[in-house]
Amino acid sequence: MDRLPLLLTNDDGVNSPGILKLASALNELGHPILVIAPLNEQSASGMKLTLRDGMQFQEHKELAKSITINKDSNLRIFSLDGTPCDCVIVALDGGLNKIAPEISPSLCISGINRGPNLSVDIFHSGTVSAAREASLYGLPSISVSLATYSHQNYSESIACTLQIVNEVSQLLPIKPPNLLRPEGSKMEIQKNHLTNVQNSFLLGDIFLNINVPEVWNGNLQTVKLGARWYQNASDMMSNDSDEVTFHVGAATIIEEEIENTDCLSIKNGFASITPLASWPQLHPLGVTNELLENAIESNPETGLPSWFYS
Repeated sequence: MDRLPLLLTNDDGVNSPGILKLASALNELGHPILVIAPLNEQSASGMKLTLRDGMQFQEHKELAKSITINKDSNLRIFSLDGTPCDCVIVALDGGLNKIAPEISPSLCISGINRGPNLSVDIFHSGTVSAAREASLYGLPSISVSLATYSHQNYSESIACTLQIVNEVSQLLPIKPPNLLRPEGSKMEIQKNHLTNVQNSFLLGDIFLNINVPEVWNGNLQTVKLGARWYQNASDMMSNDSDEVTFHVGAATIIEEEIENTDCLSIKNGFASITPLASWPQLHPLGVTNELLENAIESNPETGLPSWFYS
């Protein structure tokens, strides 16, 4: 079977081990890989765009060569001196197809990010935002995070990602039917509720957010977002000249133990999969609460979303 061409991006930067080790593992399996990532770390950049400044763009041929295992499968790496969302836009609608025409992606993977993207983190995360940006352009997308800062061993996160990509690949055609949304909001989806969810993913109206715990038990759970609270989220400091500065970063993080949520899954050693809506609720393409409830139906044997198998 031909492997799907993949677009990889992140918010940790083009030289981060999470994205490079994932790209290498996917290349080994035969996936054509197009990496375009920020030149420098862009964590917590959300959906920020660079509107007024030109962004430096370059290809990293030696870096690509150093991580290539399967020489029969294309792997190209580019960086952009901008945000994760800038990278996605350049990849999908900025002319990168003229520079790398041999790789036309069927799926976007944003990550692997260092640190969790759970609960309200999804609003600030550049990693999650890049996947959302790709989905807004009609490209099926997932974001992946290693939900710890205690180590940078990505082996379990990569194994989890490869498992999910293998399953998702069964759903997706080589050519995304809704890329750049040629029919705007008029693309129709089917009535059956599981097929409806599947098509919403296929068309980019939902995407997946995945977190892998510090120590993974090898199992997955499809779950909702949890409740995560940041307390003392900024510190005020002053110096001898009475200059006041603030540092953002929570002193305490409290997670409520709510069943069937990403926070509790990670605490219990599971990898969490959370379907997220790409659009605001009142947008013409905003999905219903019913569809999202159907989207988190979990296969009892695999823990993957039930709609993977419809």
